[in-house]
Amino acid sequence: MNIFVGNLSDRTTEDEIWSLFDPFGVVYSINVAYDKYSGRSKGFAFVEMPDDSNAVQAIKELNNSVVAGQTIVVYEARPKPERPENNRFSRSGPRPGFRPRY
Repeated sequence: MNIFVGNLSDRTTEDEIWSLFDPFGVVYSINVAYDKYSGRSKGFAFVEMPDDSNAVQAIKELNNSVVAGQTIVVYEARPKPERPENNRFSRSGPRPGFRPRY
């Protein structure tokens, strides 16, 4: 199960998140989102746990808990929504902002 962990301090590390979830069972991976320019955390992460029952227990116990002085939110991650195909460069119709001359 993929778990979203939000409202983290920008100084929270992978090791700290690992120590939060480790008591609930095996943790496959932790992916902290970092800003590509500053290198600081964006304040959220994704945790992957193989056993759904352990993941549900972790979500119940860790949601609204305080970590590094901040109340975190923890819930099952929703799938990424599909984006419509970008037809901006398509030849099938006029360009955005195109006005015919007549």
